[in-house]
Amino acid sequence: MNILISSAGRRVSLVRAFQKELKTLYPEAKVFAADAKPELSAACQVADDHFGLPRLDKPDYLDELMAKCKKEGIRLIVPTIDTELLLLAENKHLLEDNGITALVATPEFVKKCRDKREIHRFFESKGVAVAKEYDKKDYKLPMFIKPCDGSRSVDTYLIRTKEDLTDYHFENEKLMFLEYLDHDFYEEFTCDLYFGKDNQLKCAVPRKRLEVRDGEVYKALTDNNTLVGYIKQHLGHIDGAVGCLTAQFFKHKNDDTKIYAIEINPRFGGGYPLSYLAGANFPKWIIQEYFLMESTPDKFDCWEDKLLMIRYDDEILVHGYTG
Repeated sequence: MNILISSAGRRVSLVRAFQKELKTLYPEAKVFAADAKPELSAACQVADDHFGLPRLDKPDYLDELMAKCKKEGIRLIVPTIDTELLLLAENKHLLEDNGITALVATPEFVKKCRDKREIHRFFESKGVAVAKEYDKKDYKLPMFIKPCDGSRSVDTYLIRTKEDLTDYHFENEKLMFLEYLDHDFYEEFTCDLYFGKDNQLKCAVPRKRLEVRDGEVYKALTDNNTLVGYIKQHLGHIDGAVGCLTAQFFKHKNDDTKIYAIEINPRFGGGYPLSYLAGANFPKWIIQEYFLMESTPDKFDCWEDKLLMIRYDDEILVHGYTG
């Protein structure tokens, strides 16, 4: 009943959460971590065991992944980065034929999430508002620019004056010119959503983003506000969605009717540990669903409101390292 956290990197808190919940039910089971350079991954050092894998763009990645999982008795893979999701989703049946389950949405939904124009159309089909995308010949300042396939806030720009614009912004077809949602009027939330095997929403935890560093939240606050009911109403069922989804929303500070969806990442986000510590126990529910075959009931009221998380840097020491 072993579990793998793939592309583990610095996901120490996520590894520890799965360790705690897995060993409660299966004391001898292990949580493995994998990375391209496991000796330099903090999460790999705290996992029960770890191994290296080729880079995701290498042709032998999938074969190596399956071989390692079969050798180590790994039955469940929990992905953590966007670039591995489609590969796992498209090979989900092949993995299952080898006794391995990848906790990932269907390829169709993963593709929607990877293309921000597609996910905007998805939101609109669910009756959820999104920031307007301007034609590059007809835009309104200030505006926000981001790539349709980006992540971790890379290649994003807040444009306040025409002088801030360059030829690159106009020539790069991937860059979206978007209506700017001013932080003076809107609060930004990342919401951890749990979907059962039946593609039904079981839990939603809005986390107010107070401070972000390198695309990952460093200060955040759980906030049981109108977003919970709004998400239940509009995103209560998503075809192909399973496990943890991380969705971003902007909510007006004084008008609860003004809510805009930004994007969805169909995986655990870097700030999920706050939701876990607040009581939204996604690892436990995953283990119960995929190992014990128990369905997850609605868990919308299980977590602590107004729990503040303040992160800091810590050290992982590896003795005898030779490089």
